[in-house]
Order: sequence, then C-alpha cells, then structure tokens
Amino acid sequence: MPRRIPDMYERKNNVKYDFESIALKEKAKPKKKKKDNPHEGHRERVRNRFKKEGIDNFDDHQILEMLLFYAIPRGDTNETAHQLIDEFGSISNVFDASLEELCRVKGVGENSAMLIKLMPQLYKKYEVDKLKDKDVPLNSAALVAKYAAKHFVGVTEERLYLMCLDSTSNLLRFTEISKGDKSRTKINLGTIARIAFEAKAVSLILIHNHPSGIMAPSKADVDITIKVESIIHDLGMRLSDHIIIGNGDDYFSFRNSEKWRHLFR
Repeated sequence: MPRRIPDMYERKNNVKYDFESIALKEKAKPKKKKKDNPHEGHRERVRNRFKKEGIDNFDDHQILEMLLFYAIPRGDTNETAHQLIDEFGSISNVFDASLEELCRVKGVGENSAMLIKLMPQLYKKYEVDKLKDKDVPLNSAALVAKYAAKHFVGVTEERLYLMCLDSTSNLLRFTEISKGDKSRTKINLGTIARIAFEAKAVSLILIHNHPSGIMAPSKADVDITIKVESIIHDLGMRLSDHIIIGNGDDYFSFRNSEKWRHLFR
C-alpha cells in the first residue's frame, strides 16, 4: 500500500489519523433495532375476528371501532369509539345522536358521522324490505305492532302512520301521515280521508311512536283517536285500532285497553 501523505491540518497540529481504523470502527457499530409497532395489523385482526365470530362477542366500542375503519382510513379508531360511548352512554344512543352532536366528538368528522347515521336507516330499510314477501293478515294488535315497529328503527321524533286494510285484514297501504318532534306530531284529517279513499280501505289503524318509551297515551292521543274514528265512520269505513309503538317490542293498543276500547264501534 502506498504511503499516505499527511494533510496540512496534521502537519500543523502534529495529529495523526488512522482513517482505516476509524472506518472499521464505524462499520462495526450495531444498527438500532426497529421497535415493534403493537398496532400493526390490528385492523386485519379485527376484520378476521368478525369473519369468524360475527359481532355478538364484540364490546360496543369494538363494533364502533370496526365501523369507523371505513370512514377513517388511517388512525386509531379505538380511541374515537371510546369517545363516542363516553359521550352518549351506549351504542344505541350513538346511532340515535344527530349529525351535529356526532361531529362535536373528538375524532369524528362528517364522513364518520354520516356513516354512523346510515346504519340504523339501512337496517330499517332491510327489515321493511323483508316484509314485502309476507302476505300475512294483520288481524291482531301484536301482528300490527310487529310490522309497524320496523318503520320506527332509528327514529327519534314522533311519526304517525296510517295502515289501510281490506275486508280480510290484508295490508293495502302503509303511509306516513306526519312527523313532529320528540313529543308530538300534527295530524291532518283530510289527508287521512284522502289516503283511505285512494286505497279503497275497509278498515284503518292509526300507528304512532313514543320516542320516550312511555306507553301511556296522552290526552292528544285520545282526542285524535276520537276525531279520526268519527270522520272515518261517516265515510263508511272503520277505525280498528290506534297503536302506540315504544322501545323494542313494546306497544299499546287502544282497542285492547279496557279504558279506551269504547272509542271503537
């Protein structure tokens, strides 16, 4: 190997560098081991668990966490899911919250809020669509309530529906008449009469919901039952019942109530 000529700095300061030894030392330094990311592959593990088990064994926040995968491409949706449960108290309350309320939660943007609000309405559409192929006479309050309850999934304000039936209690038409706020809804008697005539109904059933879950009819509920029964009777049709839908499978039938059955002829 040819002899290396010292540079100016070495000659001036009488310093000698062994460049070959320095290079070997630097080469011998071990590389820092990359830390494992505990979240790596987490989304895939959650999806695989869903494929195998469904969501029956998922906690509420885990269901929301997985749902948010499809609105938040990257990031920790687990934390956001916990924030939602902490804010609203339960997964049903999360789905019932308004878009504005959802967007106020840390980590929830408009896309996430829209996806959350889509879920109960999509389920409602699914349940109502399944009823189309079932030609079962709606000849009891229980059957009417079971059919009608599907239309109130995810609904947080009062809504009134009119059910039109033929002479054998087969469904002719099921129509939303009006919707209001969380405690009342407006009724248009003319609209009810028109829809009943168009459907060529023999009997009618009024159905509305109480978002509070309290089944007891209000004075307004009783008054509208009396008014509709009167006008429908004068038109040659019959009001068979007025049913209040509560939470889940709960319902109240005026016809089946000892206190109010006298309202029907």
